[in-house]
Amino acid sequence: MIGGIVLIVCGLLCIPALVAQKSPQAAEQLKKLAPVQGWIGLIVAIWGLWGIISAVMTLGWLSTWPLWWITNLAGNVMSLLLGIILGYGMIQQYALAKASDAVKAKAEETYKKLTGAQSSLGIIGIILGLWVVLYNLVLQRIFTI
Repeated sequence: MIGGIVLIVCGLLCIPALVAQKSPQAAEQLKKLAPVQGWIGLIVAIWGLWGIISAVMTLGWLSTWPLWWITNLAGNVMSLLLGIILGYGMIQQYALAKASDAVKAKAEETYKKLTGAQSSLGIIGIILGLWVVLYNLVLQRIFTI
């Protein structure tokens, strides 16, 4: 549930121009988060990476709870991607500060690819976040009976 809400917030932070067009009030609220956007992104990226590792470790659950497992993996992959986009400045400052030039170049290349699809990833993040919330509130109870 929290993961879904985090995906929605990160998705909205990735599409500020679109949000401003639709709702000026929401755009003002998102501007309040801008100073901590880097920290939010860094934490969400780490959370997404841990979630992917956790999903791989629980691969056996795919046969028992396939919808939950796929939802969990997709949400964590999207958290990692959105977290990298939002927190790249912090990642660059802390994780890449002492890295080699080749690693820095590869990270910059990956970041440019992600920012090219930032709006699309933001929209997908919002949709996936809504799915995660819906699944946790309604569908999980139906499928586990």
